[in-house]
Amino acid sequence: MSVAIGQPLDRVDGRAKVTGAGRYSAEIALPNTSSAVGSAGAGMVSSAVHVAATALRDQLVAQAIADGKSPLRGADPRAVVVRDGRMVLLDRPGSGESYSELLKRNFLEEVDALGSWNPTGADTGYAQTTFGVQFAEVAVDADLGLVRVRRLVGALAPGRVLNPGMARSQLMGGMLWGLGQALLEGTRMDVRLGRWANASLGDYLVPVNADAPNVDVELVEVADQVVNPLGVKGVGEIGQVGVAAAIANAVFHATGRRVRHLPITVEDLL
Repeated sequence: MSVAIGQPLDRVDGRAKVTGAGRYSAEIALPNTSSAVGSAGAGMVSSAVHVAATALRDQLVAQAIADGKSPLRGADPRAVVVRDGRMVLLDRPGSGESYSELLKRNFLEEVDALGSWNPTGADTGYAQTTFGVQFAEVAVDADLGLVRVRRLVGALAPGRVLNPGMARSQLMGGMLWGLGQALLEGTRMDVRLGRWANASLGDYLVPVNADAPNVDVELVEVADQVVNPLGVKGVGEIGQVGVAAAIANAVFHATGRRVRHLPITVEDLL
C-alpha cells in the first residue's frame, strides 16, 4: 500500500477484520480476509491491498487532472507519479500538489476505494509456490546411535520479500520443525485401548533450545509476475519440507544406514 499511494510506511494504518466467539465477542466491520493457511496469507492480503491502493491512487490522480485549480489540470495521467503523499509530474519533481491540498479544496474529508484479488488457477502452466534447497550437517555417535544436527542451511525463493526479518524467522522456525519431524516427533498408538499413548507434551518429543543447531537462512528474491500483482509467495511450511530428507541423507552418509521412516531413532542405527 505504501508503494501504491506513495506514502511513507509510518503514515499507513493497516487493520484487518477480527472476529471472535462467545458472549463478549466483537467484530470489526472490515472486509473478509484469507485465513493464514498454506502460506497463502501474505500473498492474498498484500495483493488485495495493492489493488485497492492502486485504485485509490488512480482516483485521486484523475480528480486532480480534472480540477481546474490543480497544478495537474489536463496532465496525462501516465505522467503523474506519487511520492511522499504528493502527486507530481514525472519530468518535474517540484510540481503537483499533495493529497491533503486536493481534498481540502474540494471539501472532502476522505476518499475510499475497494480492491479484491482471487488466486490464479492451477492450470496457468507455471509453478507458483516458493522453492528452495536445504542442507543438513549431522554427527552420529558410533556407540550410542545418537544423532545430533550440527548445522542447517536453507536457500529459499519466496518471490518478493515484504519483511526480511519476519520471513527469515518463519523459515527458521519451519526448519526446526523439520528437525523435530526427522528425529523426535512421532505418535504411538496404544493398540489395547485404541488411543494415542503419547498424547501430551510430556511424552510427545519436540525440539528445544538444546537441540537447535546453527540455522542459516538465505532469502533469494525472484520477480514473479504470474503468482499475484506483487509477486509475493508464502514462507513458513516451506522451511520444513526438505529438512527431514536432508537429515536422513546426512545420516545415511555418516552411517551407511538408509532409514525410510520418521522419526529416525536410536534403534534404527544400532
